[in-house]
Amino acid sequence: MDSASGGGGGGGGAAEPSSGEGPSAGGGAAEGSSPAPPSRYESQKRRDWNTFLQYLKNHKPPLTLARCSGAHVIEFLKYLDQFGKTKVHISGCPYFGHPNPPAPCACPLKQAWGSLDALIGRLRAAYEENGGRPESNPFGARAVRIYLREVREGQAKARGIPYEKKKRKRPTVTAAAVVSATNVSAQTLTHGVEVGGSSSSAAPGGSGDGTAGGGGSGGGSGADTAGGGGGASTVAPPTTIV
Repeated sequence: MDSASGGGGGGGGAAEPSSGEGPSAGGGAAEGSSPAPPSRYESQKRRDWNTFLQYLKNHKPPLTLARCSGAHVIEFLKYLDQFGKTKVHISGCPYFGHPNPPAPCACPLKQAWGSLDALIGRLRAAYEENGGRPESNPFGARAVRIYLREVREGQAKARGIPYEKKKRKRPTVTAAAVVSATNVSAQTLTHGVEVGGSSSSAAPGGSGDGTAGGGGSGGGSGADTAGGGGGASTVAPPTTIV
């Protein structure tokens, strides 16, 4: 509650300079008079933080934020179950594990695992934004993570709705494959150019006067023809002997 009132005082203090700057700079007054509204996430995070502070204040005995631990966070999550709207079947219910029960039952309503998980994420961020140290953040305690995992698994069995983790894409593997394929293609092309270059350069060497031979054959095919001719003259003597 104190943080909320302090926030309001800060907002009022910010309004005074903008009104004082109005006569000197119209653009500054316009910008100061219409601040960007907080996002939905920020508004929800502030409400959750104020709710948790009120819970600590009403706790018996009262708790301070400095003395709050992971066990107190779990107590807070269990306290919120009374305001839940998700039907969680007990083990003796005939609809236990049934995703779409055909009739109502007397099983309790609780907070859904997804809601609790998102709540812990917002409170964890709010704790550090309000001066808390990350290493002493009670919302990131191991006991809280274990409790959330147990809630997820228990609700998955009771409701017959498994919670599957989203598969993360692996762009690095795809990129590596593309780079590897590119390197192989580049090496193949380079090898082909080298072989072609060596054969074409050998043709003038074999003919002795490759420029004249190339001109006589005409065009690019003249090099191949000249190379072929050079090869033919080399093989010709064995053929004659046979």
